[in-house]
Amino acid sequence: MDDMSSTETPRKRRDPVLIGLWISLVAVALIWLAPVVFITFTSLKSEAEIFSSAAFAFPADVQWSNYSVAWAKGNFNQTFVNSSVITVVKVPLGLLISAMAAYALAQINMGWNKLLLVFVLFGAMIPFQVMLAPLFTLVNSMGLIDTYPGIILPYLAFGVPYQVFILHGFFRAVPKELTEAALIDGASHFTIFRRIFLPVSLPVLSALLILDFVSTWNEFAMALVLLQDKNMWNLPLGLMSYQGQFSNNYGQLNAAIVMTVLPATIVYLIFQRYFVSGLTSGAVKG
Repeated sequence: MDDMSSTETPRKRRDPVLIGLWISLVAVALIWLAPVVFITFTSLKSEAEIFSSAAFAFPADVQWSNYSVAWAKGNFNQTFVNSSVITVVKVPLGLLISAMAAYALAQINMGWNKLLLVFVLFGAMIPFQVMLAPLFTLVNSMGLIDTYPGIILPYLAFGVPYQVFILHGFFRAVPKELTEAALIDGASHFTIFRRIFLPVSLPVLSALLILDFVSTWNEFAMALVLLQDKNMWNLPLGLMSYQGQFSNNYGQLNAAIVMTVLPATIVYLIFQRYFVSGLTSGAVKG
């Protein structure tokens, strides 16, 4: 008996702190998922079923027509194109500008790099809400109201400083000896940036792409001020207009909400594996 008991493997004690953390994470996840489930299920119900069934009940008769009707009524063809053009141009261009600026500040010794970095980061400290009035005056004086450049350029101005801060921390972690050796071999700074720094910074760039895509796709306040022509509205403005006109039809309204947030959700799911590791690398290195 003693030999048998001595060979028994002791049971692992479960850490109560770890169990508590898991319970907390599950509870938070359920809190965040509840509105998503509610909106999705409501978007697939008829008006009669919305008021007769439980809020989180799966629709008995799926109404896919809510999506097509909401798309047509809300003129989402135009607003979707506008949001796509603005986001597809702004996000890659902003990341490219930020990456080049961060490389220059981190790897090229110009004597006043720290002062330049502080100057750039100062732009991230000013809430853009307080700049809306002077921003409108500036854009209007340039004749860019209700144009793609008129909204993309301010988006770039307010988005680049934060991205430079993240990428600068990551690029500083790369040894300068690597850059100096490449320069001795005859490589230019552009070649070093393109062949060495861009490949190693893909996780950080992917994380920033998610953040920038979501913030640009869902931006409302600046677009409300700078895009006054209905034909130039982005999706959040189109959704606001649709809600004002058809707020009584809850099925179609929720279908419009789902269609508005779906592209940002898809982009996040594609790049989410880089999200945490990318931001952590950029924030703590250097």
